Amino acid sequence: MRKKQIKRVLQILLITGSIASLWFVPWILVRAWILPLPDTVQEQLGEAVDLGFDGIIVYVDQGGKPPAFYAEGWKDRDNKIPADPNSLFKIASISKLYTAVALTKLVKEQRLSFEASLVDYFPELRGRIENADEITLKMMVQHRSGIPNFTDNPAYWENEQENSQKALEFALDLPARFKPGKDYEYSNTNYLLLRRIMDTVLGYNHHEYIKEKILQPLELNNTFFSLEEVDLEDVMSGYYVGYDQDFKANENGMLATAEDVGIFLRALNDGSVFGEGEQELYPYEYEHGGLVVGYQSLAEYHHDINTAVVQFVNTTDFNGYEWNLSEIVLGRIVKIIRRGQEQ
Repeated sequence: MRKKQIKRVLQILLITGSIASLWFVPWILVRAWILPLPDTVQEQLGEAVDLGFDGIIVYVDQGGKPPAFYAEGWKDRDNKIPADPNSLFKIASISKLYTAVALTKLVKEQRLSFEASLVDYFPELRGRIENADEITLKMMVQHRSGIPNFTDNPAYWENEQENSQKALEFALDLPARFKPGKDYEYSNTNYLLLRRIMDTVLGYNHHEYIKEKILQPLELNNTFFSLEEVDLEDVMSGYYVGYDQDFKANENGMLATAEDVGIFLRALNDGSVFGEGEQELYPYEYEHGGLVVGYQSLAEYHHDINTAVVQFVNTTDFNGYEWNLSEIVLGRIVKIIRRGQEQ
């Protein structure tokens, strides 16, 4: 077959494949992407609710300006309570930032070492977690340990609330995902173990250490570690597409207001959360997202516009479309903020 003929056949195949793929495009995401950019953040939130979110909260802290609070949709759709920008929200994996900062402080205090191995702290895990003697704490902080993620184990989700009390069991005696330090794969097991290491070294719950070293100095009075510490009525409801249930009463760890997360995020990025010599040791990220059933959160810091943005959405789904939609919405909010700074 001549080169021109081959090229033509490839073009036809490419076009045919592209057309066929359109049948699988989540059109809600396409619509969210192509809609004209609104003039204000509040209008963008209204658009997000129109696209399917039950409720959304956004906190914006632009350097040199008073912080701005936005909310749209429902805090509690069953009781028709409007979204409140000061509601408590389950921040899920954003909590890893607080853990990483606390670990850094313990390393600076020479109570931990990022270069120590997992078996240095938990000898009993030798043989239960592959390569445990080669996995360092820094690898675990950076998700480069190869330890399997317990939330990837289907058995864990058969009863998440009960199984969360024995979560480590769902990652033990499994083959490593890769050799320590040779790859990256996000694993909640890393941080489960790191928090237990902190408890062991401290001799008390690491929550108290985080309160003393991070929350109190930053005056984060609306950040908590459990539903047991708060009034449930102050917590934003959480919903899963296709279910009528409100997942607010599920225990999922840390809760905070968007403002508290925003204050912490700025302190992390400008270095004020750290003591002398600590920031140089810090081995993790400077922004994060979080996802549990009914709750998704994004916390970003944009250095070019000196702005921290925190977004809470109380709608999740199985396919991840709601997460993708949340990312699109936040991206559009940042564009609106950036455009406002340019005017």
